[in-house]
Amino acid sequence: MGFYLKLFLDFNSLDNILMRVKIHVDFVSDVACPWCAVGLGHLEQAALNMADQAEVEIFFRPFELNPNVPRGGMNTIDHLTEKYGSSAHDIKINQIKIREHARLAGFDFNDEIRPMIYNTFTCHRLLHWALEEHGYVAQYRLKRELLETCFCRNEDLEDPYKLCAAVERADLDPLQALEIINSGQYGQEVREMEEHYRHLNINSVPSIIMNEKYLLQGAQPIEVFENAFQEIVDEYLAQADQPIIAKD
Repeated sequence: MGFYLKLFLDFNSLDNILMRVKIHVDFVSDVACPWCAVGLGHLEQAALNMADQAEVEIFFRPFELNPNVPRGGMNTIDHLTEKYGSSAHDIKINQIKIREHARLAGFDFNDEIRPMIYNTFTCHRLLHWALEEHGYVAQYRLKRELLETCFCRNEDLEDPYKLCAAVERADLDPLQALEIINSGQYGQEVREMEEHYRHLNINSVPSIIMNEKYLLQGAQPIEVFENAFQEIVDEYLAQADQPIIAKD
């Protein structure tokens, strides 16, 4: 069941709700980042736990972990060994730990390490399209499908047909997606957004910005996100309780 559908059902089953505080979340991340999947799962659960007080809207913003990966991708073990200086054995052990964290966060990662790391710029263009043309709920569905394409299916993120299959699973138009893939559409918009977050000194993901004011980084535990939501709700309600002073 999708997060927003689950949230809708939970919300409609709640009694005696006077109001909910709207919380805008900019989730800066990459489709090829396993900890982004874990962080998203934790964020979703925190939002569900706070459904009686907060209405959380998640917008996915682009970040490329490996923007210089050549077309055709790179071997995952070779890339991680070069990037982090770890042995192949240590990388495999770390991947097992990540897989368990992902499972607890609601993602069933493939038992095999994905063989290749790919450039994700086209994925970000598709996510931008989903948001611009269909709204943040559609973008969320596509984000989940792309994460599953990468980590659960171990599929090629540069393959137009694999990407279009993910688009179709997200209930979006694969033919329109193929046109966007082939045309390069939304490339400039994605580059500008990436530059925007670089100017904000966002250099690691996931980075979660709440109401354009509060920043959390990393795959934080559920309770950390929940506490952040609670602080925002409490702050809003405290401001709402302030008396209005008439001016002369």
